[in-house]
Amino acid sequence: MNRPTTSRRSLLGAVLAAPAVAVGTPLLSASPAAAADVPEGCQLLVDWTDLTLAPGVVAEAPAQARVIRLAGTEYLQLRGTVTCSFTGDAQLGTLPATIRPPKLTRGICPRNNYQGVNAVRVEANTLGVVTVFGPQTTNKVTWIQLDSFSSVLL
Repeated sequence: MNRPTTSRRSLLGAVLAAPAVAVGTPLLSASPAAAADVPEGCQLLVDWTDLTLAPGVVAEAPAQARVIRLAGTEYLQLRGTVTCSFTGDAQLGTLPATIRPPKLTRGICPRNNYQGVNAVRVEANTLGVVTVFGPQTTNKVTWIQLDSFSSVLL
């Protein structure tokens, strides 16, 4: 039995046409939004600053943290890649002194894939301690990619 299919081109056309129906102006010919709308845009509150890494943790790409405000909400963001040898929950490092979360904040970060397990939970507490949860003696974590960590602070 043949099932009807929808091409990518027709889907894209529908997506571009939907806003035109809603606002009465074609999307591609609409005037761009004003760039001066900073309070509702992305604001940098604390620029990228290096983490202090725990013993045995090595930065392959600088391990850094920053704080941004996006649409009135503050986010802690991490970036970088570290190598380690975690066989249990362990401290990854400490946030810079300029960044202290007002509450426990957490995210998920990719790690080396072993038997289908490819992510760890990363938490930053109010003292700035960054901890990794999930490694086991039978499933050692050897690297962690921090770039996907973005967690609400306020």
